[in-house]
Amino acid sequence: MLNSEHVHFIGIGGYGMSAIARVMLEMGYKVTGSDVASQELTEKLAAKGAKIYIGHTAEQVHGADLVVYSTALSKDNVERVEAEQLNIPIIHRSQMLARLLNERKGVAVAGAHGKTTTSSMIALVMEECGVDPTYIIGGEIMNVGTNAKAGKGDFVVAEADESDGSFLQYHPWLGIVTNIEADHLENYDGDFEKLKGAYVQFLNQIREDGTAVVCGDDANIQAIIPGIRCQVATYGIDTDAEYTATDLVLGDRQVSFKMNHKGVLLGTVELSVPGRHNVYNAMATVISCLKADIPFEQIVVGISKFHGAKRRFQVLGEKNDILIIDDYAHHPTEIEATISAAKATGKRIIAVFQPQRYTRTFFLLDAFSRAFSEADEVIITDIFSPAGEKQIEGVHSSKLVELIVQNSNAGARYLPTKEDVLLDLKQRMQPGTLVITMGAGDIWKVGYQLAKEL
Repeated sequence: MLNSEHVHFIGIGGYGMSAIARVMLEMGYKVTGSDVASQELTEKLAAKGAKIYIGHTAEQVHGADLVVYSTALSKDNVERVEAEQLNIPIIHRSQMLARLLNERKGVAVAGAHGKTTTSSMIALVMEECGVDPTYIIGGEIMNVGTNAKAGKGDFVVAEADESDGSFLQYHPWLGIVTNIEADHLENYDGDFEKLKGAYVQFLNQIREDGTAVVCGDDANIQAIIPGIRCQVATYGIDTDAEYTATDLVLGDRQVSFKMNHKGVLLGTVELSVPGRHNVYNAMATVISCLKADIPFEQIVVGISKFHGAKRRFQVLGEKNDILIIDDYAHHPTEIEATISAAKATGKRIIAVFQPQRYTRTFFLLDAFSRAFSEADEVIITDIFSPAGEKQIEGVHSSKLVELIVQNSNAGARYLPTKEDVLLDLKQRMQPGTLVITMGAGDIWKVGYQLAKEL
């Protein structure tokens, strides 16, 4: 794949970067990397032999044959500038992933929601069935305690990120699209049609012998199917798709359903994760593994062992009939799905949401305001904004709370900080309560602290 022996990652601690770094390590490359702070992912890489630097300095790229950077990295980062001056090749994380994915049978999972869970499911089932895949995932698979592995088999399973258009680097064997929603429009000139066009381009880059696996229940996917040139396999619950799910039983942290192909029953799928949304994720997984020539009977055994990905309906603590769950949900559709799954526990739900990005909150303010109807109480914190994002006038969490009270839940309150939320919940938690923290920022710290104190 590369003649380089030494690969340096700037921002190595992120899920996407650390996953690629781990695979490169296991393939025998020398790996170094830097980040602003030490964390669990960097410690795991160091334990496998990577040299990790805390902080960014120019000399840390010296000796590297290739430098990899992430979208979050500024162009004036001292290591990136030094690499340019030394004429060391510099590539984006997605380009590095493309080199790994495109040279084997790539299974690339795209979509507004469900990427991490679906790619984790596929990787686990392939692993359980002896396929020995390489996988590079944006979240830790709970069963195996890692988000990446360099396998010796033909398949490379990875998430394909539409947010910055980087999924257009990939030419997979299987291209999966779970759903399409109007998110990350700041990277598409605010134009949803441009985003949908990018999905069409992604699917039209699938190899000639490959397949597009898409959710037929999603109206936006239905709209783009006529523009897809490769073979298409559709799945759904509510529509007449090629693969359908029937007889759904949605239980407390578990689901079962019957899966059919062109009206013929394949068998029953049982999951150890909750929610209707996970039926869709499981269907995409089953189809992908069938395409990889894994028998259905083996697939269902493997998928039943899946216990989720980190920060995807992750149980942090359970004691005295109080349940603490954390979820990455940061989009209105994800919030609705997560709260709906929580309802199956039969507990009183306190939903704690930390909005992420002023741009997302601005574009989706009305949709966010209508997403909390099934919760018993709602707490909204201040917006978590990445470094460098400009505040948008009039976009504030207190405004979101006003709209939630109007549109979906009169029990919504604004508590600015994590400390405010923690103090409030500690005083009011009682048996029969489920607290679920949601968001793509650092709201998970509240859930972990609550679980610790349980």
